Amino acid sequence: MSLTNSILRATPRDSAPVKAILDRLPEFEGRPIRLGFLPSLRARRGRLHSGDRQPGTPVHAASFIRARRIVMDRALFDQASRLGRGEFTRVLLHELFHFVWVRLGNPARDSFQRLIRHEMLARATGELGWSAESRKRIPLLKPSKSRLWREYVCESFCDTGAWLYAGTKCHDEITLARRHRDRRAEWFALQFSGRPIPL
Repeated sequence: MSLTNSILRATPRDSAPVKAILDRLPEFEGRPIRLGFLPSLRARRGRLHSGDRQPGTPVHAASFIRARRIVMDRALFDQASRLGRGEFTRVLLHELFHFVWVRLGNPARDSFQRLIRHEMLARATGELGWSAESRKRIPLLKPSKSRLWREYVCESFCDTGAWLYAGTKCHDEITLARRHRDRRAEWFALQFSGRPIPL
């Protein structure tokens, strides 16, 4: 493995393009995370598969928190090299923010949950990425300590971090009203302003 920076490690083949992306991102701190690429990623029953003939739902990436590893779809990375880095950066940041969520601590997680509850009470529709949007659409989802609620809040946090730090202005998946986006941006600024983001 070649060191891409103090946070992310990639193979020598992938290090230069990944470093170019990371150089534009906020400062993170924590133990290194290995980044790898496989073709045709699919997820099924909590497992990640690679290959067109594998079962499951196509996905762009997956994070393995305990192993400190991210696997991304090779086609997304190759497309970024040819067409621009926007979508690759957004997906990579989403995965990095899964590690941030774990390191955040209960008070900050509870604070973000209250922010999301406030949005739901205000009948806010939309989200900042499909990962959160798809979970928000679960019919009986209510603010509680259920697994579905926790998953939704986590994905909402990760999509918000990706939206905010990737600098994505327009995207089909950004459907949350501006006033709610502004509140989330304020929350992130209060949490992380003036210090590295913990991974």
